[in-house]
Amino acid sequence: MTSTIQLKTIIPSLFIALTLLCPASPKAFGVSPPPDGGYPGGNTAEGQTALLNLTTGGFNTAVGFLSLRSNTTSQLNTGLGAGTLLANTADKNTATGAGALLSNTTGIDNTANGVFALFSNTTGGINTACGDEALFSNTTGTYNTASGADALRQNSTGTENSAFGWAALDANTIGNYNTACGGQALQSCTIGNNNTAVGTGALYGNTTGSSNTAVGVNAGSNLTTGDNDIDIGYNVQGVAGESNTIRIGDTNITTTIIRGISGQTIASGATVFVASNGQLGTMTSSKRFKQDIKPMNKASEALFSLRPVSFCYDKEIDPAATSQFGLVAEEVEKVNPDLVVRDQAGKPYTVRYDAVNAMLLNEFLKEHKAFLQEQSKVQNLEAALRAVNQRLKEQEAKIERVTAQIAVSTATRQMVSDQ
Repeated sequence: MTSTIQLKTIIPSLFIALTLLCPASPKAFGVSPPPDGGYPGGNTAEGQTALLNLTTGGFNTAVGFLSLRSNTTSQLNTGLGAGTLLANTADKNTATGAGALLSNTTGIDNTANGVFALFSNTTGGINTACGDEALFSNTTGTYNTASGADALRQNSTGTENSAFGWAALDANTIGNYNTACGGQALQSCTIGNNNTAVGTGALYGNTTGSSNTAVGVNAGSNLTTGDNDIDIGYNVQGVAGESNTIRIGDTNITTTIIRGISGQTIASGATVFVASNGQLGTMTSSKRFKQDIKPMNKASEALFSLRPVSFCYDKEIDPAATSQFGLVAEEVEKVNPDLVVRDQAGKPYTVRYDAVNAMLLNEFLKEHKAFLQEQSKVQNLEAALRAVNQRLKEQEAKIERVTAQIAVSTATRQMVSDQ
């Protein structure tokens, strides 16, 4: 693209050439010398060859060298400045500033306020440009709004883009449905779609990424080609090429308060964990995401070396000094480092109580298994004892029968002896 300095050198010469090459229409109202101000049909012209070719068009206003020069039958156009709406043949366009809407031919309902604003527009309609070279390269793009110098400057065919601020969406060419609010917001975006950037420099580096949202100064400025990212907060710059990621707050944030969570109960769900880098997530238990699955065995016996304690947090954390119960991360690290979560500096920060619970379950199951084995032994002993008791009862019954027989025999012998 020709630089701004080159354009400002070339365009005055272009105006002169156009003056020489574009003769007036045979039926034009233009006369030599042209009348001062008023034309029939509610038209107004002031400036060399302004509204020169007008025939039946009405309610047009042209002020400036070559302003609305090609307009014949179109109406309700306003051009204020040299070359404004020079090639126009359409209705309801407004151009203020030298070169504004200079190339427009059949585009309708455009508004350009600023030097070279919507300069290249030909057939694009319903665009609004406010600022030096705003929407400069737009040709056929429609429903675009640019407010600020160089805003949407390189847009050519992109539609329904909104840019507010210096160089906002400056590099956009064919991207659609983008919104940039703030100086240099989405400045590098070329063909990305559905992006929203609010804040100076927000999504500055995004080129082809789509469906990203950034709110805050420099928010998402490192994003380049990623899609579906949300970055919120001052200097939350994101990571180049990442997609489907939400980042809220920069590294200086130390406290997070979110209403509507505390005191609210849900019937089902999963525990949310926080990594040392601030990433949130839940822990899956599906075998689809696991490998090297094996019994815990004696690993859980590390629990017997842990020291449960009661404590209070420092006053800076808990001024109320509420009694707490748990473990000390540094002590747990000495027993089993895998049970400790570390901070970004690599120091022990907290304990993986979920893992401790799993180890407790393993020890419980081991004890339960041992109990069942002992219970089985007891049941076997009880069965054996019952068998012994049964045999004893049978022996006692036999003894009783024998004793009774002996008693009868003895009594019989005694009776015989007495006779």
